[in-house]
Amino acid sequence: MAPGNGITVAGMRDENRACYSFAGSLTTPPCSEGVSWRVLKTPAHVSAAQLGRFGQVYAANARPVQPLNGRVVQLSK
Repeated sequence: MAPGNGITVAGMRDENRACYSFAGSLTTPPCSEGVSWRVLKTPAHVSAAQLGRFGQVYAANARPVQPLNGRVVQLSK
């Protein structure tokens, strides 16, 4: 759980832990580079209440999808 926000990411994962990994940047200004992203291959489902809580904690989560710009996306198994 991230300190003080009440969101437990571990509870959102299932047995399939395959994920995509790639180098990127922050999703909020200043959009700094140097972030190693891991994105689950199988989508996690959240309730409307969970999504609302996430929006309260991370209100500035609004960066649009960016082009690959030569980055390599890898799939773990």
